[in-house]
Amino acid sequence: MSALLEVEKLEVGFGRTAAVRGSSFTVERGETHCLVGESGCGKSVTALAVMNLLARNATRRAARLAFQGEDLLKLNDTGMSRLRGNAMAMIFQEPMTSLNPAYTIGSQMTEVMRRHKHVAQRVATDRAADLLARVGITAPGLRLGQFPHQLSGGLRQRVMIAMSLMCDPQLLIADEPTTALDVTVQAQILRLLAGLQRDLGLGLLLITHDLGIVARVATRVSVMYAGEVVESAPTAELFANPRHPYTQGLLRCVPVPGKIRRGEPLGSIPGTVPRVGPGFEGCAFRERCDFADETCRQSIPRHLAAPTHDFLCRLPA
Repeated sequence: MSALLEVEKLEVGFGRTAAVRGSSFTVERGETHCLVGESGCGKSVTALAVMNLLARNATRRAARLAFQGEDLLKLNDTGMSRLRGNAMAMIFQEPMTSLNPAYTIGSQMTEVMRRHKHVAQRVATDRAADLLARVGITAPGLRLGQFPHQLSGGLRQRVMIAMSLMCDPQLLIADEPTTALDVTVQAQILRLLAGLQRDLGLGLLLITHDLGIVARVATRVSVMYAGEVVESAPTAELFANPRHPYTQGLLRCVPVPGKIRRGEPLGSIPGTVPRVGPGFEGCAFRERCDFADETCRQSIPRHLAAPTHDFLCRLPA
């Protein structure tokens, strides 16, 4: 049986900028797969490419881009509209810009189900109220009549999660869903997503730059840098045995209670993510890597550290 989502050698470009360069990963049914990396590495662009929501000036290519075995590259706008919001759903970073301020929460939620499932308004309204209650929103009937500006950031994000579930999708993509929220609400949203994923058997592609989130919820992790997946492994394996120098650097940056003394500097990776153009060769991390040499300017092999753990580096496995 094929994976729920298959992404093989995905490339996305914006003019002279190669935003995603040959990234490959899969999302299995019932799995939480985290895409992790610093800002600007191509995580969100990857998600938008899967959903075919890229800007008009973008170019998208892939050896394979498939959902439940269906080739997404061959689908026209009508075919993608049939899947988006129905079998595939996405939660965006900032719910205030995702929700239409001129329409009530209820009208926006029911529109999704009425369009895809062709049900009566009453059925869609009942479904929306049930889901609002399921994601922890009290007085759901009252909330359906409110506008987005009348809700807090945490409540708006819960509404977005409930809206994404209106049509019982098999794949849910969450693009840094806790970025604009305070720490307490972040934890609540993450517990909610983890519980829904477990209870409903969703395939969840979670995009984040927070390794603490990854450690708590991920089944598998793919680390992105400068548009490439440089390392991919089961979560426990990645944290126990990181092989790519960038992954090692990210883990050094995580404060460890009891090991880092008060006043000691926190870990960091010098430099910034480079802007990579079409035709770039070699390792994009080489200018920031302690192990780099001239061979890093050439084609970089992908090694297997374990049957389910691969990384992109000149250093041997």
